[in-house]
Amino acid sequence: MGFPDRIERTMEVAQPPGKVWTALTTAEGLRAWFGDEATIDLRPGGAARMEWAQGFTVDMRVERVEEPTVFGFTWQIHGLPKDDPRRTYVEFTLEPVDTGTRLTVVETGFSQLPEDAHRKAYDAHTEGWASELGELAVHLDAV
Repeated sequence: MGFPDRIERTMEVAQPPGKVWTALTTAEGLRAWFGDEATIDLRPGGAARMEWAQGFTVDMRVERVEEPTVFGFTWQIHGLPKDDPRRTYVEFTLEPVDTGTRLTVVETGFSQLPEDAHRKAYDAHTEGWASELGELAVHLDAV
């Protein structure tokens, strides 16, 4: 049986792409909506890290930077041991529209997991993106 490999969400925000880009690609921007602490070296191969007050930390690697339209990174898969080398790839695409910016986030790489780990990670990330993108929208409405 094939497992879903892709989570995709699209939303429109009433901010220009430059403001959305800043929220996605700077430590200050990421702290405002995504995590409680953030660091990022914004270049392909650069390291990034997100930390949440609940004690959860994730290390990321910047893979793609095409300012202000595409930002991509790989990160650890929820539920796997910290030393597991498997990662998923997350890519944000920003498109200017009359009302602001159409933002699409796509996360892929779940099919590399066995069934038990796949379902747990896929469900957690699906739920996580719904929540986090809601927080991003609130943050962008306030700037």
